[in-house]
Amino acid sequence: MSACLLGERVRYDGRDAAPATDVLARWVREGRVVSICPEVAGGLPVPRPAAEIQGGSGVDVLAGKATVARKDGSDVSAQFLSGAQAALDVAQANGVRMAILKARSPSCGKGEIHDGTFSKVRKPGDGVTAALLAQHGIAVFTDEELERAAEHLATLETI
Repeated sequence: MSACLLGERVRYDGRDAAPATDVLARWVREGRVVSICPEVAGGLPVPRPAAEIQGGSGVDVLAGKATVARKDGSDVSAQFLSGAQAALDVAQANGVRMAILKARSPSCGKGEIHDGTFSKVRKPGDGVTAALLAQHGIAVFTDEELERAAEHLATLETI
């Protein structure tokens, strides 16, 4: 799970993104949660300049066809790739089959990310970590899909 969703102040702006819901707290109490911030795990500081994927989506960054850059143009793709790998390593070491990640993040977004122009315009696509986890068979949901994630968890428990 994205650490910012659990109240950790690790977002680029130094804030958290904990949703107003009891679902995540219950999952923590039940021992179902492994927490990581891929960007911090990749070596980026808190706070840090915002970054967006340019030239594609997370899948394209993984394939070396797109980059993650800050508004000043500095390339932070290596840190995003390293953080995504760290998240995958943690997930695999803990038998994770489902991830809850922060919507629209260049690391964690699923289905929709910012378009790389720093204009708040969105485009279809996944963040780098979300794409890597999905490529390895881990079901990815955002913090805006907690109901769907809970339903998916229930189906995993019957398998």
